Amino acid sequence: MSKVLFRKVDYSLSKLIEDIDLGEIGLPDIQRPFVWPNTKVRDLFDSMYRGYPIGYLLFWENGLPGEHRVIGTDHKQKAPRLLIVDGQQRLTSLYAVLKGSPIVDKDYRKRRIYIAFHPLERKFAVADSAIRRDPEWIPDISELWKSNSNRSRFVKSFVEHLRQRRPVTDREEDEINEAIDRLYDLQNYPLTVLELSTNIPEEEVAEVFVRINSKGTPLNQADFILTLMSVFWDEGRAELEEFSRRAKQPPEDHHPSPYNYFIQPDPDQLLRVSVALGFRRAQLEHLYSLLRGKNLETREFSEEQRDRQFVILREAQVCVLDLQNWHEFFKALIRAGYRSSAYISSQNAILYTYAMWLVGKRDFGVPLHNLRDVIARWFFMVALTGRYTDSPESHMEQDLALLRNIKATDELVSTLDREINTALTGDYWEVTLPNKLIAASANNPGIFAYFSSLCLLDAQVLFSKMKVAELLDPALRAKKSALERHPLFPREYLRKLGIEDLRDINQVINYALVEWSDNVEISNRPPSTYVPELEARFSSEELQRMYHWHALPERWYEMDYFDFLEKRRKLMAGVIHEGFMGLTGAWHLS
Repeated sequence: MSKVLFRKVDYSLSKLIEDIDLGEIGLPDIQRPFVWPNTKVRDLFDSMYRGYPIGYLLFWENGLPGEHRVIGTDHKQKAPRLLIVDGQQRLTSLYAVLKGSPIVDKDYRKRRIYIAFHPLERKFAVADSAIRRDPEWIPDISELWKSNSNRSRFVKSFVEHLRQRRPVTDREEDEINEAIDRLYDLQNYPLTVLELSTNIPEEEVAEVFVRINSKGTPLNQADFILTLMSVFWDEGRAELEEFSRRAKQPPEDHHPSPYNYFIQPDPDQLLRVSVALGFRRAQLEHLYSLLRGKNLETREFSEEQRDRQFVILREAQVCVLDLQNWHEFFKALIRAGYRSSAYISSQNAILYTYAMWLVGKRDFGVPLHNLRDVIARWFFMVALTGRYTDSPESHMEQDLALLRNIKATDELVSTLDREINTALTGDYWEVTLPNKLIAASANNPGIFAYFSSLCLLDAQVLFSKMKVAELLDPALRAKKSALERHPLFPREYLRKLGIEDLRDINQVINYALVEWSDNVEISNRPPSTYVPELEARFSSEELQRMYHWHALPERWYEMDYFDFLEKRRKLMAGVIHEGFMGLTGAWHLS
């Protein structure tokens, strides 16, 4: 028989709650977003009340049993010996209801879970205003398990309250007593826990999780690290979550806020930036072991080793969450011609470029205006090539490795520029990029780089006096978008020409940015009909500049459609190249 990786331990619900309070078991979900709907919590209690099983819980020993310390601000008596791998949502539900504790919802707002119980009908419900007014219901079962609550007095009070509304028979009173007794005894509900040994590597723990819970969300290394933060650095995780919460909506008080038009990050995304800055790592496979205090050579655990690693993480996180750094970085994206998330196809591109910006500022002391320029060039390259779209951790690991032997500020800049030039060669501009523009997807990174280039070139919208950068401003909000992508050769017109394949009709090269009012005027008319009417608004010099910016060949509206696509792809790649070259002015240390 092969070695068993776990041991089975039986708990009562009250024992689990007690061990969480003592800190024997680490339950981070009281401080992190709780994703279950209240109806699922209701169903959980209903299953328990009916005597149904609610599944195994999976715990993992942290490697430092018996270590006593105060955690965070809740004065737990010792550091958790057990970390919860599977069952966090169930345990959070049970703990929150039995203790009457608030949870943090997906919008990072604190709220209570109110589960109601109807003793005579023996059913559970999510409490609402009607239930709270109805004396037939216990509107909040948490009251039953309060430390100052007495079960007999609780029943007596409930029955007296019900009698104020209607007569209660002796039989009903007996049924109420029995039903509430059974509810109260849920604290003795038996639960089975599988405890994994501390020596099992985290990738194998993740595999165990997947095998026993195929419907669950697969675990990753970031999940493990966030759990460790809950155990050994509560306030650090709380800071990540508060930052994420505030980044999701504009501040109402006009105070400094992480809200922006580029990204509304989750805690695990911010964590990855901290890891890249502090440890110069993107792959997290070994970091979890280090943060547990494990020596990767001796495989032994040390509190001192763990504390050293958390100091590094703490110092990095301070920089990552600094609002001045956060918003100064976004100026680099604007400098690169990108105005909002609407034209950035990868959040990893933003996050890992932010890590690179922080490395340049904190570790190499690059002056801000020079740092902005080199990071703008870097982001343009990253976004255009999709550098962090496939295998983002591996690519970022390679990029961070480029910096390990660098000491001087100018070396950092020259190294990044060298990598940019390696990615954006002459062949890339002339062959690779035009071929990448053969696509029907509206989220093509090449098209987004083209829009950013129009901003960099201070280009006007096609057939408009307005600038592209002005109308791409995310602060502009109206019922209709200020700018719309409209096919230059309209769909119905192409179908009349016998072109039926949607991949040909929806080619991104066939689209241009126009003002929505022009979009209405263009409709499905042939370009040979609508273009001369629009051209009449402009001088020949204005049209020449406009057609250059929008990569349109002379008398394009009279061309064969497929010849037009081929010609425009090359012209568009040229405009993107021109926009990028505007970011490559001579750089020198000031």
